[in-house]
Amino acid sequence: MNRTALALGAAFVVMSAVPAFADEQGAAQHGAAHKVATSTGAPMIHVPMIGADGKTLGMVMLQDTPGGVLVSTDLKGLPAGQHGFHFHEKGMCDAKQKFTTAGAHFTAGNPQHGLLVTGSHHGGDMPNAHVGANGMLKTELLNTGVTLASGATSLADADGSALVIHAKPDDYKTQPSGDAGDRIACAVVAAPKR
Repeated sequence: MNRTALALGAAFVVMSAVPAFADEQGAAQHGAAHKVATSTGAPMIHVPMIGADGKTLGMVMLQDTPGGVLVSTDLKGLPAGQHGFHFHEKGMCDAKQKFTTAGAHFTAGNPQHGLLVTGSHHGGDMPNAHVGANGMLKTELLNTGVTLASGATSLADADGSALVIHAKPDDYKTQPSGDAGDRIACAVVAAPKR
């Protein structure tokens, strides 16, 4: 394990090929989460991610594990390079408003932003996502600061949550959001409760 991986602490990335799912189109067309049973017993939730033009870029799969939320992506049509990749506090992805409707980072309390800050960091903070020259993002990572179950770190709280990809990489230290730039893609993880 290299020093960067050790410094990131609460979340880590494992690059892998994530298979396409048969029910991906149905979930994307309906713009809603779709649950699939898995061998671990916890449901895997499939949520479509949309780009700034409102079109679907692919699917994000989320699953609660004993150690946090496993996040898998199968996306295409993104700009190549490093991008900030965070859970945000509200389950609203309005492309016409440049995804500002997703609110600030999901904090799970009131810590500072950044995987390189001393002390605790936002529950929604994750390592940057690397998009290849082909515009694809196929990755898996475990976020140990959040859960899909109920509780203080739940992404499914009263106002829901979203997963957002930013135009620039997160520098892991600038407050309040790592200087990651515009929001270029968004997926509703959990819609606000009514």
